[in-house]
Amino acid sequence: MKVNASYKKHILNFKFRAGTSRGVLEQKETWYLILSDTENTVLTGVGEAGPLKGLSPDDVPAFENKLKEVCSFINERKVIEPEILLAEVDLTEFPSVVFALETAWFDLKNKGRRILFENPFSSGKDGIKINGLVWMGEADFMRQQMEEKIREGYECIKLKIGALDFDQECSLLYELRKKFDAQTIMLRVDANGAFAPGEAIYKLKELSRFKIHSIEQPIKAGQWDKMAELSENPPVAIALDEELIGVTGTERKVELLNRIKPQYIILKPTLLGGFKATDEWISLAGRNHIGWWITSALESNIGLNAIAQYTAHLPIDTYQGLGTGKLYFNNISSPLVIEKGTLLYDTSMSWDSIDNLKTGEKMI
Repeated sequence: MKVNASYKKHILNFKFRAGTSRGVLEQKETWYLILSDTENTVLTGVGEAGPLKGLSPDDVPAFENKLKEVCSFINERKVIEPEILLAEVDLTEFPSVVFALETAWFDLKNKGRRILFENPFSSGKDGIKINGLVWMGEADFMRQQMEEKIREGYECIKLKIGALDFDQECSLLYELRKKFDAQTIMLRVDANGAFAPGEAIYKLKELSRFKIHSIEQPIKAGQWDKMAELSENPPVAIALDEELIGVTGTERKVELLNRIKPQYIILKPTLLGGFKATDEWISLAGRNHIGWWITSALESNIGLNAIAQYTAHLPIDTYQGLGTGKLYFNNISSPLVIEKGTLLYDTSMSWDSIDNLKTGEKMI
């Protein structure tokens, strides 16, 4: 198949001020990589490249130029097999572009139906259990979110912590745990590296009172020895997240896992370099008896759909982090729906075209 490539930038507008330990998000830039069959231009595959500000390796001024380089390579050669392109265009520092490339290619090969993997999820026969995410904010806002997630039927709640006073955050966890025991509601927390190394063990011990399943990235990435200390018989299981970002090459990945020995790793294909790179992390985790789950990274429904279909073909055995589709006023309309804490692909619904994307509303 001979193909042409182009891309389209889109600004996603949040429905609320999404708080993290790295600041508050109101908008997110994303780019759609579009591959079309030269003999049938109606047939297109779409992938999403959406680096996260301040976190992704490819959050750099040269990002759009790299997209142009990829499109130029494809348009000159009329080929798009990712292995050929990656051998000649260095995308090591552009993991979200690799993810977009893989996604668009899978989509195009499957007739541009936004079906990348044929499985019970993409055929609408089965769903993926996901955690309900509680964003940082004032205590009342976080409490409101927790109550909403419980009413909506989530069995796993994940709280982003590290912005409020720690005692306030513990109070919120206490309130939830007082109503629902660990057999009824699984609790996860994500510190995004907010704890100082010297205080982390104390805070982990405090959090353990609430029967927490795991904590993501308690201290900032790059402190392997300190993270290894925390991971050795921790009061709360440690899950590495930001720690994996920017770690490329099999030897370096093996070194990280052997040094830290975490209980879990969190896998974000957009930030790790696509499906093939994620597959390698899963393989290495299995060799080291390390658990894992897949998480989206604020993608629009294009990226979320790709990650969900990829996740559904894996041997998953816990709640995944795939619930970002409802964050934006101006997301692309899709068959993705969430019911009772389960992400579903409703085959009675259709995809909107990326040509119809609108600026959308903005927060007041």
